[in-house]
Amino acid sequence: MSAAHGGEHPRRSRSAPESPTPRARDLPGPRRGESLTAPAFRWLFQWPYRLVLAGLYRARLRAWHLTAFSAVAAAGVGALLLAGFYLAAGFALLGAGLLDLFDGALARLRGEDSPRGALLDSVVDRVADAIVFGTLFISEGLRGARLSAGLALGSLVVSLLVSHLRAQAEASGATMTEGMFQRLERVVVLFLGLTIPGALVPALALLTAMGALTVAQRLVTAWRRLPRTGSSSFSGSGVVTRERPSARPPSSPEHRSGSSP
Repeated sequence: MSAAHGGEHPRRSRSAPESPTPRARDLPGPRRGESLTAPAFRWLFQWPYRLVLAGLYRARLRAWHLTAFSAVAAAGVGALLLAGFYLAAGFALLGAGLLDLFDGALARLRGEDSPRGALLDSVVDRVADAIVFGTLFISEGLRGARLSAGLALGSLVVSLLVSHLRAQAEASGATMTEGMFQRLERVVVLFLGLTIPGALVPALALLTAMGALTVAQRLVTAWRRLPRTGSSSFSGSGVVTRERPSARPPSSPEHRSGSSP
């Protein structure tokens, strides 16, 4: 799930007036993304997206509600997969993906987005990936379907690597939004694989292959943006490198006396 929201309820004064309910046409559409399907998704679903977001706002739901529902839905997907109900698991997965799509948008609409919320959302997304692909691996393995079980495990590995590379690159000072195959694409492809007869193996093969390409894409991008040596901070115009302290002892006697051995 890509989205930030606050984990605490904001305190409101009893006398403070409620903010007016926004109209759907005044709400922002889906956020711009750099994955393969993001431009098409933004164009096709901009009005349904606004209508759903307005409905969630009017229902007085908070972003953390959607995050919690998404985690519960992921657990339900895992249970359905272990029970062999793949069709139901596919639709439950689609519901969980939609909840993850709107939690960040709802947080921003209510002014409740925060670094804590972003951290919680990211952790829940990784747990959901582990549950879905992990239970699919177990289910296929118990059925003796070694190919689909191996592909499910491969999909899990590359999905975690895609997220880890972004987190590590941004922790090192580089922006990282690129990624041809991200969470939206994974949910859609796996939904099709679970609901269309005979499509599971091709869907998992596509997830593994495109996930591996996205890992390579992000690794190359981060490698080019980060400096070779020293600490750095990344800005939109490039990498700014700060020099390390010299390893040679200063020539001044005062400095030599104060330096550590």
